[in-house]
Amino acid sequence: MTTALSPDPHALARLHARCFTRPPPWTEAEIASTLGAVGSFLLTEPQGFLLGRALAGEAELLTLAVAPEARRQGTGQRLLAAFARACQDRRADTAFLEVAQDNLAARRLYSRAGWLEAGVRRRYYGPATDAIVMRLTLRATQEGG
Repeated sequence: MTTALSPDPHALARLHARCFTRPPPWTEAEIASTLGAVGSFLLTEPQGFLLGRALAGEAELLTLAVAPEARRQGTGQRLLAAFARACQDRRADTAFLEVAQDNLAARRLYSRAGWLEAGVRRRYYGPATDAIVMRLTLRATQEGG
């Protein structure tokens, strides 16, 4: 994975603010706190990044940001593939994420990468916007086949 994007929380927060207005972009402090949390990891590309977490057999994709001018060029797909590998390396069997119900481009990206809709969190992003919970099976478990 190319690391041309700085792992500096300030730089990451600037890019995140270019990518999101709703839900609100992550602040520098939120990114720094997440980077310091147990199980968290950062994956970067020159025009994007992904923050994830993997603990106790489960993983969560916390945020994925790709610069608007770099979208539809494979950056998101590469970050998602790297996320799956990183989670498997950390012995996670399943990964989850939340995505705004009206973010159809992101939902298509995740679906193409093998994520399946698993539920809904009502009003997760505010009074008018639900979150779709998505799940990715990283490896078959003995219980689940």
